[in-house]
Amino acid sequence: MPAKRLSVVVTRRLPEVVETRMKELFDVELRDPDTRMTREELADAVKRCDVLVPCVTDLIDATLLAQAGERLKLIANYGAGVDHIDVATARARGVLVSNTPGVGAEDTADMVMALILGVVRRIPEGMAEMQAGRWTGWSPMGHLGGRVGGRRLGILGMGRIGQAVARRARAFGMQIHYHNRRRLRPEVEAEVEATYWESLDQMMARMDIISVNCPHTPSTFHLLNARRLKLLKPTAVVVNTSRGEVIDENALTRGLRAGEIAGAGLDVFEHGHEINPRLRELPNVVLLPHMGSATVEGRVEMGEKVILNIKTFADGHRPPDQVVPGML
Repeated sequence: MPAKRLSVVVTRRLPEVVETRMKELFDVELRDPDTRMTREELADAVKRCDVLVPCVTDLIDATLLAQAGERLKLIANYGAGVDHIDVATARARGVLVSNTPGVGAEDTADMVMALILGVVRRIPEGMAEMQAGRWTGWSPMGHLGGRVGGRRLGILGMGRIGQAVARRARAFGMQIHYHNRRRLRPEVEAEVEATYWESLDQMMARMDIISVNCPHTPSTFHLLNARRLKLLKPTAVVVNTSRGEVIDENALTRGLRAGEIAGAGLDVFEHGHEINPRLRELPNVVLLPHMGSATVEGRVEMGEKVILNIKTFADGHRPPDQVVPGML
């Protein structure tokens, strides 16, 4: 007799090739149409499945986990960040948590550079003028932005994504600086000619561009608060492709409106898709809808990692990308 297949619930639509492979391997319930599950739908899912495959838009907190049935044994997150999952409570209830680390690093680093160029070179402003038919021709003083080469880039969080950003920025002729919980090995620093700052405050005050690439944890919530944002030079630019909660969005908006910060490129926001409306009014701000890791290749690779984690668990082994509270 064939072994009983795991019951898997997927909370959002995934690439077709990923969904098809899941169908082949598991007793999977796919999401159609591609909308967020309601709180009630999530509660129903955790009561009846062996494995839940959520993503960043699904809040898996202690209240939801308290409603889980005895069958739920694995939360195989579709994404690297797990700040939307109460990992400690899951572990206490005997539920493992896995994620998909490393997949989106290169894609997100590309988007960091795109945002830097977009803000510093005023690309969205130029596009808007062209699309509106307002351009009357070239002029020596028209659409002046700044030169990226030679600027000091301060990377907040020098993990996979931060290091990928550093490699790209170095190729653009930028000077690389970083702040991290732990200093990198000397050979890694040397590869990108990076300067380490133990003091985030000191780094903030000296940089031309700040790139936020650290995860959202209790210790990084509002790490860039009103006080730290005021340390920035008025010519500085802030780019965030990590988690919106790392920056005090209201304080950032006030600084931008007051001319205390030159510009910002934001792919993530403190309150999800509810964006401070005053940010939309600013010409020196580039806003994107959480596109950092949004490539076809990246999404498929994420799905492949989810499948590997579930299949390894089904075979009686520890998922290769298991997350434990001590890692956070």
